[in-house]
Amino acid sequence: MTRPSGTTAAGTGDRPPHDGPAAPAPPSRRRALAAAAIGNVVEWYDWHLYTFLAGYLTADVFPAAAGTSLVPLLSLFAVFAVGFFMRPVGGLLLGAVADRHGRRTALTATLLMMGGSSLAMALTPAYATAGLLGPVVLTLARLLQGLSAGGEFTASTTFLVESAGPGRRGLFASFHYLAATAGQLLASGTAALLVACLDDRAMHAWGWRLPFLLGALLSLVGLWIRRGVAEPRSARQRQERPKVFDALRTHPRESLLICGITIGGTVAFYTWTSYLPTYAHLNAGTDQGTALLAGTLALLLFALVQPLAGLLSDRIGRRPLLLGFAAGSALLCVPLLNLLTGSFLSLLLVQCAGLLLLTGYTAIAAAVNAEVFPARVRAAGIGFPYSLTVALFGGTAPYVGTLFAQLHLPDAFPWYVAALCLLSAPVFLRLPETAHRPLER
Repeated sequence: MTRPSGTTAAGTGDRPPHDGPAAPAPPSRRRALAAAAIGNVVEWYDWHLYTFLAGYLTADVFPAAAGTSLVPLLSLFAVFAVGFFMRPVGGLLLGAVADRHGRRTALTATLLMMGGSSLAMALTPAYATAGLLGPVVLTLARLLQGLSAGGEFTASTTFLVESAGPGRRGLFASFHYLAATAGQLLASGTAALLVACLDDRAMHAWGWRLPFLLGALLSLVGLWIRRGVAEPRSARQRQERPKVFDALRTHPRESLLICGITIGGTVAFYTWTSYLPTYAHLNAGTDQGTALLAGTLALLLFALVQPLAGLLSDRIGRRPLLLGFAAGSALLCVPLLNLLTGSFLSLLLVQCAGLLLLTGYTAIAAAVNAEVFPARVRAAGIGFPYSLTVALFGGTAPYVGTLFAQLHLPDAFPWYVAALCLLSAPVFLRLPETAHRPLER
């Protein structure tokens, strides 16, 4: 049946005329996808590396017998916290850079900062050699990493979604978490390989520095790959340059919406991808080596299903996947975590189930966030509320879980995660379906 004359797609709620079956991505779009994904791998390799090598690094830079309470205080609070503290700042500042000067400029800046911070960590002097200079250098490097990580999500989210063709925004967006997971796996694999090849003395003396040097070199590779990628058309066409706080000032509702979208997803993400091995060890007695092996296999599955879920959202919409994640997590998080028995198979199955639920959020989070804001303030509009929510709820998830264990309330943490996922459900329910609308320029 033909559409009546003068009636627009937006007016009827139908798909716009150009959103027919999606054509294969042309070479320029495939190159943009590859550049954003590879840069993300490098970024998150550097970000996660500190976690996997913290035991060796802190023993060299923060010795237990430092003779002053300042050193363990820096170790406990500054280095572990400043990365997440700086992510909202990075999301706001580098989001403004992306809106004012283009997505490519911001993507270049994030890689330069992450590569520089990785190099600084590799060259951090030992406490025995330089005293407090070592902890100070390491803390500053982690500050720079947090700034870069906050800006990377902002810039790569807008770049990926704006580079996608009609009917492909969900697919392109899914590569953000695919690449982030690949970076996490690369970091854990590099650390594991190094530990297997070097004895403990060599690892403590100099071996832990090698992966950080590799991260600095990989950042140069990422810069070379991103160098020739074209700016998305929506970014090229803009003439005005918004101010840093324009997104918060002119779109307060949308900023709060990003927080509501992110709360459940970020706490579930850090629970299932990062904290679960520790949770299983603390509450089910799972061996650390067993937990890490199960986690690695589960993350491989998680990475592989991201594009499939992104494609599905391009066909059926974003809301069904988001609601499936929120409802499924609220109902199943507690039973799943209570199924942990300490065995490898138990942990593998529970983590795979949790990550499959989480995919309903991660595969399309970048697309959903980008579809909330107009192009003029899209990067900054996403960056600050998203990174702030991640810092407050995602970054604190491991600490909340450990606190509950120390208070002898292990059953409280699953309910905490379930409650935050449930909190996002009404937001998803009221969220307009944007999958089949043209992206606002």
